[in-house]
Amino acid sequence: MRTEQNLVPVRSLHSVPVVFGAGAAIGVLGGMIGLGGAEFRLPLLVGFFGFAALSAVILNKAMSLVVVLVALPARLAAVPAAEVAARWPVAVNLLAGSLLGAWAGATWAVRMRSATLYKVLASLMVLMAAALVLTHTTPLDALALPLWAQVPAGVVTGFGIGVVAAIMGVAGGELLIPTIVLLFGVDIKTAGSLSLLVSLPTMLVAFARYSRDGSFAVLGANLRFTAVMASGSIAGAVVGGLLLGAFPDVVLIPALAVILIVSAVKLARHD
Repeated sequence: MRTEQNLVPVRSLHSVPVVFGAGAAIGVLGGMIGLGGAEFRLPLLVGFFGFAALSAVILNKAMSLVVVLVALPARLAAVPAAEVAARWPVAVNLLAGSLLGAWAGATWAVRMRSATLYKVLASLMVLMAAALVLTHTTPLDALALPLWAQVPAGVVTGFGIGVVAAIMGVAGGELLIPTIVLLFGVDIKTAGSLSLLVSLPTMLVAFARYSRDGSFAVLGANLRFTAVMASGSIAGAVVGGLLLGAFPDVVLIPALAVILIVSAVKLARHD
């Protein structure tokens, strides 16, 4: 097991308004596109607050978990429960892969050298940028796969999403929502609710795996920091949700993709 040093970087000791404001800014970015924004929070934890890669991932996972728990009731209230319940086989299909992927991803993350983890995170951020652009600029039509192909495709895709979500410390909605639409033909609104039902247990599995590593101590050493930034993220997500549609996707989506790619470049160069 590996224990990262400097569990409380100097910059993490910033005042409450700074930490809350940083979380709120991330929440607004995510809220404007209907997501939690964890993919934007990760480079902030590394680049601005000075956490090492694995510590940043663990903190990001903790905050993502809080944001999802808060968002779940509101999201489920927006879609009839019967409609979501009728799609339970979709959630089970994806969970069959994502739970294993989450455990595997967290295991790989804690065993990677820091330099390797930075590069992996950078690559995954480019993947997120591509998914963001494709999801918001390309019509998503169901692939209409036969059941014999749909089920294993769901397991394999779920595994991959679980790995990515665990390594980045995100909920994975950026990948889950288009997957649910494409593989299972679910409308995008219901897909958003189903993605939360899949991501929550997936995140808990990754969280449980991280808790077995010495680096998990970063969470205990930064509980106040985590709580304040998570609160800011939730508040920002609410504001971002109110701004949903205020900026045209043709401007917003490329701008957010550029932010992710620039952050990826910086992470890749990190020692």
